[in-house]
This record gives sequence, structure tokens and C-alpha cells, in this order.
Amino acid sequence: MNEPLAERVRPKTLEDYISQHHLVGEQGSLTHQIRKGTIPSLVLWGPPGTGKTTLAQIIANESKRPFYTLSAINSGVKDIREVIDKAKERGNLFTTKNPILFIDEIHRFSKAQQDSLLGAVEKGWITLIGATTENPSFEVIPALLSRCQVYVLNPFGKEDLEILLKRAIDEDRVLKEKNIELKETEALLRLSGGDGRKLLNIFELVVSSEPDMKITITNEMVMNKVQKNTVLYDKTGEQHYDIISAFIKSIRGSDPQAAVYWLARMIEGGEDVKFIARRMLISASEDIGLANPTALVIANNTFQAVTIIGYPEARILLSECAIYLATSPKSNSSYTAIKKAQEAVRQHGDLSVPVDLRNAPTRLMKDLGYGKEYKYAHDYQQNFVDAEFLPDAITGTVFYSPGDNSREKAIKDYLDQRWKDKYQY
Repeated sequence: MNEPLAERVRPKTLEDYISQHHLVGEQGSLTHQIRKGTIPSLVLWGPPGTGKTTLAQIIANESKRPFYTLSAINSGVKDIREVIDKAKERGNLFTTKNPILFIDEIHRFSKAQQDSLLGAVEKGWITLIGATTENPSFEVIPALLSRCQVYVLNPFGKEDLEILLKRAIDEDRVLKEKNIELKETEALLRLSGGDGRKLLNIFELVVSSEPDMKITITNEMVMNKVQKNTVLYDKTGEQHYDIISAFIKSIRGSDPQAAVYWLARMIEGGEDVKFIARRMLISASEDIGLANPTALVIANNTFQAVTIIGYPEARILLSECAIYLATSPKSNSSYTAIKKAQEAVRQHGDLSVPVDLRNAPTRLMKDLGYGKEYKYAHDYQQNFVDAEFLPDAITGTVFYSPGDNSREKAIKDYLDQRWKDKYQY
């Protein structure tokens, strides 16, 4: 059997597991639960090759639970129900601990498929572990997400990747037959993009293409080997993140030519249409914002439309939206405003709401003066009253500063007419 290197050296125990110390280190948030065997249903969210599947298998081994696995790519509701029935039967017959059902790429499951898991999770017939590279807030239905803990896995750091390489050389039954010297690792680490599986795949490609038993790994050698064998676009690897970054930065930089090019790269590589549309939705708010609020409407409509239409026609809608966003005036004033406001909340804590702004649903609250001095703006000329709406400790603080574009210049004029004696923009 031609088993890949990444599978041959997959860790089997928690002690052998590399990285993710915030989860499974000595003080990790999952370590105690794993050792006690009290595992909640959970979703492991992180980039490809960060150990999600491995961690799920280790959790099952360490907690001594039956382990079932499904891939969202080729499993349907029928497959889910069959596994749940087996898990119920086995759990009742052989153990008091409910079995673990691991679902890889759970973000690819439809709403109906995710719905079919709810009863089994809620009744405790299974402990669900889902793995996803996409934000579960968008891709996992709220009812299922509320029944799971979400744990974030980080890309491997340089030290982790080097440990992974050295362990493969020292312990793999195939590599041990060769005399391998890791003279330079920078190229391998850079090409991996923090993806452990990709690192091992590249390393295996380099080693297997060398006929000699003695192999010295250098940066030049790695680049020569890889450039002859890599594909144009890997939607689950490093380029997935590099190209979407180039795409969004081209939109932010108001270059529609570059935006359409990077869009085409993703489309030709088979990138998820919703992933592209979602990132444009974020850009419309973060990079364009109040300079052209219609951009958010168009991006949202694009997201909804391409979700229904799909490829190949969706490429036209994506192109139209990308060009519109790239050619729109830009402002990040809303993004900056909420960042400043959050910093103020962290700095000053939970400041009291001014008494006149408080809600007064009970007689006691009314007697305490809640809302008594509140001035109703619509009772005044131009629907405006000069009142205080911030806590006393931060009165006069400016969070939102209008951007330098025609629409926000009009907003600045509007604010200056009303607040020129209080706020300085």
C-alpha cells in the first residue's frame, strides 16, 4: 500500500501531538477534558494541515471511545443516520461512554444534513467532532453550533514544522532507510505555509525524486523539485490565502484589472463561490463603507445570488461585483470607529448608562428618575437636541471621523452643524 508520509507519521497519542499548546498543552483548554474523558461535542476550526483529524483520533483513543468518521464530501443524510444507529447500538452494548462521530469538512454539509445530527447530539447518543477550514459562524447552523464548543487551531510555527520534519526522518520506516541531512529548511517551511501535511507532502516529493541513498536538503534543491511538480492553485493550501489576500488588496487599491485577474485565478482553481463572495461582502464594509454604502447592498445581493446560481454563471456576478467594489470610493472610517470604541470599552470598563437614557419599565425605576430628563429629539426643530449620550468619563470622545470623500464630506457638514461645540473632527 502506497501510504503517504503524512499518514505514516500521524501522531497516535497526546504526548506525540505537535503544536496547538493552547488546546492540548499542559494548561490547554482541552487537555483536562481529554484526560478525564469528559469530551463535549465540538468543532475544530483551523487552516488545512493543522492537525484537526489527528486531534479527533487522539481524543477518541485517549478517552477510550468508539470512533466513527464521515467525510462531508461524499456522505448524505442516509449515511449519517446509519452511523448514528450503529453508534447508539454499540454504545448501549459495549460502553457507558457515547461514541465519537468525526465529520471532516463539516462546512460542506447542507442544512438538512446538519439538522439530521441535532437529535443524536442533544440526546447524547454521539459526541460530535466536526472539522472545518471555514468560519463555523457562517457554515454551521446555529442550532448545531449552540450544542458544540468551538476550538481554533493555529498554523504550525517554524519550530513545530522543524520538529515535524526531524521526527519524520528519525521515525518513518521509509525515510530511515536513507541518509538524509537537513542542511537548509527555509524553502520547505515557506512553501508549507504553516500546513503540516503540505510540508510532509513536499518533503516526500523531494526525497522520493532523489535516486541516491544520501540526500542533502538545501533551499535550491527544494525549489527546483517543487517548481516542476506543483499545481497553479491549491484551494486548500497556502495559495488559497495568498490569492484571496491579493484579490482583496487589489479591490482596496482601486485596481479592477488586478482584482479580476486574481478572481479568475480563484475561479479556475475551483474556489468555493461563497468564500469569494463573503470576502467581497467584508471588503464592501471594511474598505468602502460610508464612502459608498450601496457597495454593501450589491455585495450582499451578489453573495445571495451566487449561492443560488453556482458556477459557471456565478463568475459573471462575481466579476461585476469585484469591478464595482474596486472602482468605488474608499473609506475605512466605520472600521476605525468600532475599533476605537472597543478600545475605549476595554480601557474604561462598563461605564454606567446616563440616568436620562435608561429604560424605565417599572414604577421603582421611574421613581429613581430613569429616563426622566430624556429629551425626545423629534420634539425639537430639525429633529435634533443638544444632549449628552456618552458616559461622563468619555464625554466628547470622537470614535467616528468622516473620511475624505464626497459622501462623508456631506456627513461631516451635517455633524458640524449640530455638534461643532462638542466634537472636533
